[in-house]
Amino acid sequence: MADIVNLRQARKQKVRDEKVRVAEQNRALHGRSKAEKERDRLIADKSDKFVAGHRREPLGDKDSQSIGPKSAQRFSDESDA
Repeated sequence: MADIVNLRQARKQKVRDEKVRVAEQNRALHGRSKAEKERDRLIADKSDKFVAGHRREPLGDKDSQSIGPKSAQRFSDESDA
């Protein structure tokens, strides 16, 4: 036969276990030294610069003319003269 379980206590224990899990995640995320945080920030900045440097069009320059098939002038074989 199964053991008798107090549902109120089981629910409270589940909440406590969830808080412990969240606390472990926060310790891993926020419990780092200043040097580790700086290193991670520098790595993130370097990767952002790398990606931004390889974009086809710079961000924020919506007024500048872009080079592409939609903005290219249409040329024909016949001269306009």
